[in-house]
Amino acid sequence: MDHDLLRTTVDYAIRYLDSLDERSVAPAPEAVARLVELDVPLPDAPAETADVIKLLDEIGSPATVTTAGSRYFGFVIGGALPATLAANWLAGAWDQNAGMFVMSPIATALETIAQKWILDALSFPPEAAVGFVTGATMANFTGLAAARHALLQQQGWDVGADGLFGAPPIKVVVGDEVHVSLLKALSLLGFGHSRVIRVPADEQGRMRPDQLPPLDSSTLLCIQAGNVNTGAFDPADILCERAHEAGAWVHVDGAFGLWLAADPARAHLTAGLANADSWATDAHKWLNVPYDCGLVICRNPQDLRAAMSYTSASYLVTSEQRENLQYTPEMSRRARAVEIWAALRSLGRSGLSDMLERTCVLAERFANGLQAAGYEILNDVVANQVLVSFGDAETTKQVIAGVQQDGTCWCGGTVWHEQTAMRISVSSWATTEADVDLSLSAIIRVAQAVQNQVPS
Repeated sequence: MDHDLLRTTVDYAIRYLDSLDERSVAPAPEAVARLVELDVPLPDAPAETADVIKLLDEIGSPATVTTAGSRYFGFVIGGALPATLAANWLAGAWDQNAGMFVMSPIATALETIAQKWILDALSFPPEAAVGFVTGATMANFTGLAAARHALLQQQGWDVGADGLFGAPPIKVVVGDEVHVSLLKALSLLGFGHSRVIRVPADEQGRMRPDQLPPLDSSTLLCIQAGNVNTGAFDPADILCERAHEAGAWVHVDGAFGLWLAADPARAHLTAGLANADSWATDAHKWLNVPYDCGLVICRNPQDLRAAMSYTSASYLVTSEQRENLQYTPEMSRRARAVEIWAALRSLGRSGLSDMLERTCVLAERFANGLQAAGYEILNDVVANQVLVSFGDAETTKQVIAGVQQDGTCWCGGTVWHEQTAMRISVSSWATTEADVDLSLSAIIRVAQAVQNQVPS
């Protein structure tokens, strides 16, 4: 092993991290333009590994978006906690295949422990099973696959053996503000995305229980924990009660919002979520572990294992230990639980709740500052999401573009109830009040320049 190469690479990484506060959040156009220098024909001969990594740092590092920094507020993207980044580096050196106990006892041990800690932190049923997948899209896919298996099995149909041709129908019910990742998962599973029944939502994007269609034991009800625009939560207590009275399955898309169950100050928003049958969330959002890492949780482990079953192969010898490939679509995969274990071990219960609450308070600080400057906040800021309008659609788009070009921070755009808005998501452990205040100054300065039609 080339120790000098690894030490040099660590130096590159540390230098990159140390430069985050001074860099524009979005890469400079000239840095992006240099990426063409990497696009050469496949070399005929080997290259010096030190030169390869040097080239990657020299051209690649300047062309990154500083999502690892403290002033990136686009989409819902967390940073990487120090413990999780270090654990990621160590896990890379381990290079473990987490599929089976015999392949990696440490990966199995950490998944088993992390599962217990996750269920405890979220106040979910301790008997539930957790699968470690790539992100919320795959977590939704996996949880919905478990629902499909269970609902069809109740009707005497084995979807794993017999497929969907001729299977009894399943009624799929979603909220009108359903996220595209859940619709993608439904489509991949053969449910389609145009045949679902959509339930009207209120002004914050919450599903309206009074508009539910008739539910029965062949119904899959998909609800939301944390609207991607407003942060609002569907009323899970009422929805789960109605669904289970009818024998329906409830799946929760909680890509980021599910974690608020671990924040005592905001846990009321998640009331009733623990009564669902399956859940999907990301760890690379609000838990702040490196990409990629998502979680599927299923109340009945057997439903998840049955949906993820595989034809027996003589060389896949199982043990009495947890066999991780029984809980996810992948058989071979990286040991994602290493970073989750490190996050929860380093934060503890109080550190996790503090990180969640602090980012929510910082979102309120954003909203209050923008409102005080005369701009319209379009949502009730209940979590870490803020929607702000700077006037008409064109003006708001120009402000968004100007802020992104300015580089102090990065915020994206959206359309909410036919109104164009800037969308601010405070998801990083590293963000401070000073970061918010600096970003507010930049946003207001750009907005005033756009409104006055003078260069910012």
